Formats: sequence, C-alpha cells, structure tokens
Amino acid sequence: MKKSFLIIIPVAYLISSCGSGGSGSQEEKTDVSMESKQVKLITVDPGHFHASLVQKSMYEQVSPDVHVYAPDGPDIAQHLNRINGYNTRSADPTSWNEIVYKGDDFFEKMLAEMAGNVVVLSGNNKKKAEYITRSVDAGLNVLADKPMIIRSEDFQALENAFKAAEQKGVLLYDIMTERFEITTLLQKLLSMNPSVFGTLVNGSEKEPAVTKVSVHHFSKLVSGNPLIRPAWFFDVEQQGEGLVDITTHLVDLVQWECFSEQVLSPAVVKMVSARRWPTLITDEEFRGVTGLDAFPEYLKKDIKDGKLNVYSNGEMVYSLKGVFAKISVEWKYKAPEGAGDTHYSTMRGTQCDLTVKQGPDEKYIPTLYAENIKGLTLNELEARLKTALNELPYDSLSYEKVGANSFKINVLPKYRVSHEEHFAQVTSKYLEFLKEGKMPEWEVPGMITKYYTTTSALKLAKGK
Repeated sequence: MKKSFLIIIPVAYLISSCGSGGSGSQEEKTDVSMESKQVKLITVDPGHFHASLVQKSMYEQVSPDVHVYAPDGPDIAQHLNRINGYNTRSADPTSWNEIVYKGDDFFEKMLAEMAGNVVVLSGNNKKKAEYITRSVDAGLNVLADKPMIIRSEDFQALENAFKAAEQKGVLLYDIMTERFEITTLLQKLLSMNPSVFGTLVNGSEKEPAVTKVSVHHFSKLVSGNPLIRPAWFFDVEQQGEGLVDITTHLVDLVQWECFSEQVLSPAVVKMVSARRWPTLITDEEFRGVTGLDAFPEYLKKDIKDGKLNVYSNGEMVYSLKGVFAKISVEWKYKAPEGAGDTHYSTMRGTQCDLTVKQGPDEKYIPTLYAENIKGLTLNELEARLKTALNELPYDSLSYEKVGANSFKINVLPKYRVSHEEHFAQVTSKYLEFLKEGKMPEWEVPGMITKYYTTTSALKLAKGK
C-alpha cells in the first residue's frame, strides 16, 4: 500500500500514517446534523475540475476549512492548485483552508473521521454510485457532480440511496448548472406564457417538440488556464459514455422546462431510439490534453488503427408524458477560434418556437429567438412579446426583428454569467435546501426519472 499522509493548506504540511487516530477519534468527530447551521465540506477524490469550481466563491454558511480525501497523484495536485489560484487571485480572493488526507484508504478515512457534513463528489464516475451510497448511509449530505450513475446496473442503488437519504434526513443532490443560464431561463419563462408561446406541442419521433444539442471539447481553458484532463476521462467505463454524461443536463432541462415543478417518474418515459458513435483522438491530441506520452493500458481496448475511439457522442429520442424530445451530444477535440462549448435548444409551441442558438451568427454567445410564428400575425406576436418581456424579473429586456418571421431577445451583459460562475449559483441553492432541511417535492423524483432516462438510452444504444 502506498504511504498515506495528511496535508493542511496553507497552514502546515504534516505527515501521518494510515493508522493515525487524528481527528478520527469519537470525541473529535463533527456533528453531521445541520442544527449548527454551518456547512463543513468534505471533498472526496476530486478528479474533475468541477470540484474546484464549487469553491471558486465563498459562502457565508460554509466553513472555510475543507477536508479533502483522495489518493495521491496528479488529480489531487491539480485540484489543490486551482483552489490556491482562487485564494491568491487579485480580485475577490477566496480564503479556503484545505486539510488534505492522501492515501489509498482515503474513503475509509473519510468515513472514520466524519470531519464535515456535506460530501462533494466530482471525479471518476465508475465508483460514484458506491461513494453516494456509503456517504448517505453514514448520515452525510451529498452534493454530486453529474452524472450520479453511468450504468443501468447502478440505477437501483441510486434509487435506494435517495430512500436512505430521506430516512436519515440528509439531502442528496446533483449539480445542474444549466438551469441558471439566462437564455435557458428566458426560454422556460416565455414557454409558460400562453399569449406568446401558446402551448407546447406533443411532436413526434421525426419532429420532436423539444430538441437539445450540446457540443463539447476535450481541449479547453478553465479559470484562464489550459485544462489538463486525467487519462481516465477518455475511458467511458470510468467517465461514462456521451449518452449518460452531458445528456444528464439536457434531459434535466427537458423535465425542468416542459413540466415545471411536476412530480415525474420512470413510468412516464418511453424510449424510442438511441445511438452512439466515437470521437477519434490521435496520440498527439491525447498528449496535448493529458500531458502523457502514451495511452495507458486500460485504454488499449479502445484503440483502432492507431486512434483512440472515445464513445462520447450520442443521440436519443424519447417521449415524456407524451411529449417527444430529441437529445444529442457531441465531443470534438478543440473549438474553433473564439468559440467554446455550444448549446442549441428549441421548444415548439402552437404560436411560435423558442430557440436558443450559439453559432457563428451569434458570435458563439447563447441567444434566444422567438421564431416560426404561426397562428398570429407578426405584429400580434410582437405586441405580446413586448408585454411579456416587460413582466419578467430582468432589467431592460428588449427584442429586434430578424429575418421575415422571428425576433431576437437582447439581454444585458450583467445577466451573462459564465459556466464557471453557475457552480456558485447551484451551490447557493443547495445551501438554501440544507437550511430549510428539505428540497422541493419534485426534485428527487425528477433526478430518479432523469437517470432512468439516460441509462435506458445507453442500454438501448448498446442493444442490451
């Protein structure tokens, strides 16, 4: 076994053995209940950069002392470097104190010490179902990055974890950042306005009522620095295939926008079709984003004709309560100059369609359109749109006519919050739930339905 050790940052560097009692003694354990109203974070195996983004901001309710448990290696080193970058930045620096335990027994050590009351999970997804289950069984709240599960075989374990969380009075929640993107918010709000949108059509397999397409990139910048991805990120057995990864966000948005605050269940999901295909990665591209000179042994199974086949792409068509939706995700190596990850979304109404585009015409900025106007004249829709925008809780929303049959919605720059900042918004919402001791009644059924949808799509695409 590798040597285990404890690090306290920035105060001191201490080395301890695997068997050290330390803060794991009964007298020193932290009360995991929320009665004290102070949240104490426990970060477990932070292999994905999303773990650090939770700490890009400080929160009044959260202790600056964060206990981190992880195996030694580059993942934990990069995580700590990002936190240190937030602590030392010139504008609005954070003041996190990372208390780090490194060792192969990191998870057992975390459970023995119980040094906080909220476990943050964002890393290798292969064991996430186990980490969630054991954390909840120990009476810990869990804030998990998506996806919570990547295999249909783990779906029952996730359902059981939600039941255990309810019994133990803890909150299990996943990080759905896209609910806070301004054009998505406006799309949802306008779709709920019958004077503008009418009602959502049911659609069909060939012409879905809702279409969502997401394009991501392996090479990108995070917090202004080139992202170094762990090699396991390219192994779908550890990271998850495209149909169960990014699609988690898109399926969530279908539920959140089309059936706002409604209690859903897997029984209302009917999977129609699903397919998957690989992104081909050269050894040079792999080296450019991981820093490794060769593919590790566990990736050799996915190499064909000298290129790594990463099944990060997928498409599903399904119906939810009779409404047809099409979800598609694609991964490319690197975005065009000036671009980044992009999102396309359309909701088809009886009076107009509400569409978010993020292409070259929008300068890669998410932009909402009311288009394909039907049942109303252009002037009628314009008058109703003007009234609807004035009634929304955002300053100075405006519109302009584009083309022959659509309007573009203009948003003030202050509402253009970046993807990285969305993590603070999700965390703040979760902190509100913790303070109240509960989540809205539709959230847990929605998460269960969401992961049933994604894992069912993968199962269908693989012909199982």
